[in-house]
Amino acid sequence: MDGAARTRAAGVGLVLLSSVCFGSSGPFGKALIEAGLGPLQAVWLRIAVAALVLVPVAAAVRGRAAPAGLRAHARPLIWYGLTGVAGCQACYFVAASRLPVGVAILLEFSGPVIVLAWLRLVRRVPVHRTAAAGVATAMAGLALVVQVWTGLSLDPVGLAAGLGAAACQASYFLIIDRLAGRVDPLVITTAGSVVGAAVLTVPAAPWALAWDVLPAQVPFAGHTAPGWALAAWIGIVSTVAAYLAGVAGLQRLPAQVGGAICYTEAVAAALIAWAVLGERLAPAQMAGGAIVLAGAYIAQRAAGRAAAGPGGGGAAPPGGQVSPARKRRAPKVTDTAGSTTVTSAPSAGAAAA
Repeated sequence: MDGAARTRAAGVGLVLLSSVCFGSSGPFGKALIEAGLGPLQAVWLRIAVAALVLVPVAAAVRGRAAPAGLRAHARPLIWYGLTGVAGCQACYFVAASRLPVGVAILLEFSGPVIVLAWLRLVRRVPVHRTAAAGVATAMAGLALVVQVWTGLSLDPVGLAAGLGAAACQASYFLIIDRLAGRVDPLVITTAGSVVGAAVLTVPAAPWALAWDVLPAQVPFAGHTAPGWALAAWIGIVSTVAAYLAGVAGLQRLPAQVGGAICYTEAVAAALIAWAVLGERLAPAQMAGGAIVLAGAYIAQRAAGRAAAGPGGGGAAPPGGQVSPARKRRAPKVTDTAGSTTVTSAPSAGAAAA
């Protein structure tokens, strides 16, 4: 296996890890919401915890290099926090509150379709047939996983919010694609968390948050757990680890490939809910999960062709070094996060692109 192949394999592995971390937020976030937090408050708490963890870590690990990266790429980083972190999460929860959750998830995960359209129509980048086939296959499988046909309704506000979540998810992919090889994933994730927490402060109204939930024992998976432990999980595992892995992974893959692989987040969320909460999976959902995984596999096969083909975007060079090709033109690589039942992606998913 040559260096480029190892880089692509690492990218796929990191994106899959990110999807599992994002998907795990559902049961933990749901428990906090049922204990008394509002959905936007749970999102704000999650992002605020991530910011509190990431800021000192970035300062200790990157030192003076972190502010330098912020100054040089302030505009796309602000857009990343506004859209890929705050916007994606907030729009998804508005959609989920007015539409069936499955429909909200399906709308949000149409983000990779927007990515393909943007690359083809705006950037004039050839869209690889294998990547497009992978996205289409994964979308079909996702419709089965979320059982989109159950309780279908078309609330105008919910529909607009769902499409907004898709646009924000696409922004997430495209901004990371733009910053690949230029800004460290730790700096990107830290900046996004700080901006996202600041933007959501007013709508989430943390001053009215039921803080007594955190020291209390919260019902969870047939047992109880401290509220602070659940908050720590969604902040550290489902946000810090998820975004770091996602950004690092998507910087090693073309955006059109990474978007399709991120569909595995919905499968991870369903499996984790089944394992932790005992939620039953219907045969159609299990079949849909297999189809999603097949779509992700089909799409990742395009990574090698994308690296070799013109305009398709190669993998980021190992070690985060900027290659001469990246210095001459905008990079063509990217992660989610998208979102799941009570979280994300967002998941993480660019107006600045």
